[in-house]
Amino acid sequence: MTKPFLRLAAVTLAGTLALAACSSDTGTDATIDSGTGAATSEVSLGLALSTLNNPFFVSLRDGAQAAADEAGVELVVTDARDDATQQADQVQNFSAQQLDAVLINPVDSDAAGAMLAPLIQSGTPIVAVDRAVTGVEVDSFIASDNIAGGKLAAEALAKAIGETGKVIVLQGVAGTSASRERGQGFSEGIAAFPNIEVVAMQPADFDRAQGLDVATNLLQANPDVVGIFAENDEMALGAIQALGSRAGTDVFVVGFDGTDDGVAAIDAGTLYASIAQQPEELGRAAVEAALALLAGDPVDAVVGVPVVVLTAD
Repeated sequence: MTKPFLRLAAVTLAGTLALAACSSDTGTDATIDSGTGAATSEVSLGLALSTLNNPFFVSLRDGAQAAADEAGVELVVTDARDDATQQADQVQNFSAQQLDAVLINPVDSDAAGAMLAPLIQSGTPIVAVDRAVTGVEVDSFIASDNIAGGKLAAEALAKAIGETGKVIVLQGVAGTSASRERGQGFSEGIAAFPNIEVVAMQPADFDRAQGLDVATNLLQANPDVVGIFAENDEMALGAIQALGSRAGTDVFVVGFDGTDDGVAAIDAGTLYASIAQQPEELGRAAVEAALALLAGDPVDAVVGVPVVVLTAD
């Protein structure tokens, strides 16, 4: 998506939720209460997640579930296990179930467009969360400011290594907007430090085990590396395993997400910093946006949840 990114702490809904009736093909009326946003009869939302084998997306799901529970609506959650084909089947099932709105965290931003096209044509509200959808126009995109976060990661890593030395980058899943944007932000941010050289960049698919393997190989090829940026905390934790006792002493690692395990590694001194997202707020905001769309209220095309730098301080 190319629309301006709005940095908001949470979804801003213009005015209060108006009373609106949403009739399904089965003839059952569903209404949104104007005072609370809660459904007075059954409203069903589908949340298609890329994976639940990652604490970040577990937290995102929990935030979405809490918002759905508070609103009195049903939330159907699926786990694609990082398989775009499986996610396409799950979205197709959402269509067959005639859910009122669909929230999607794509496995692959490019592949998501084709799977969502029939729902968009049918008028089903679509909210993308954390990762953008390309090729089609969704109703709203709820995400952290990944480009700004990438720049903050570059600044944090530069500070840790004294603004000089060789660094490597562990990239996320190719084709995801999160990986592209975090990588873009880091590249732009690190360019401000001419004495820092990025000597290697390689995908590790946002996975801890792959982060360990990729970091091990890159460190063997580049033994004089002094810094690592990983595009999420899981890969950062894998890199820390690869470094062993060197983590936090000879080599400094910066992650992204601010997960519980990431925070624990910061406390332990092995992870220098993490760019903290607010996954619960992302999930909550996505549900709130879907309910607003069902109520006929305006929702911003792009809604940003801010990120912050977490360090031992």
